[in-house]
Amino acid sequence: MSYVDGFVIAVPTANRKKFRKHAESAAVIFKECGALSVVECWGDDVPDGKVTSFPLAVKLKEDETVVFSWIVWPDKATRDAGMQKIMDDPRMQQDVNPMPFDGQRMIFGGFNIIVKA
Repeated sequence: MSYVDGFVIAVPTANRKKFRKHAESAAVIFKECGALSVVECWGDDVPDGKVTSFPLAVKLKEDETVVFSWIVWPDKATRDAGMQKIMDDPRMQQDVNPMPFDGQRMIFGGFNIIVKA
């Protein structure tokens, strides 16, 4: 079954266009390296929580928006090989395709799909 990488980040709201350009460029590379799909979602209805929430998790600032993203891979082996290629790809280097957000507050992880309806 497919493998999914998930991400939650805080992006300065003023950087929406920069983020979209960055994400579109990166998506091409992810797909070249074996990803089946790349989805980037700009927060619209992302409430603050009292105990936990997306805004709390990424230490969201007043001038930022939560972005929720995922990449679907055929399997974990393809993902592992693809991620290594992506890290080595010169098009993904900071001086070529800089992240328009604070990467230190990114939450990410790899997941095995257990239900797909």
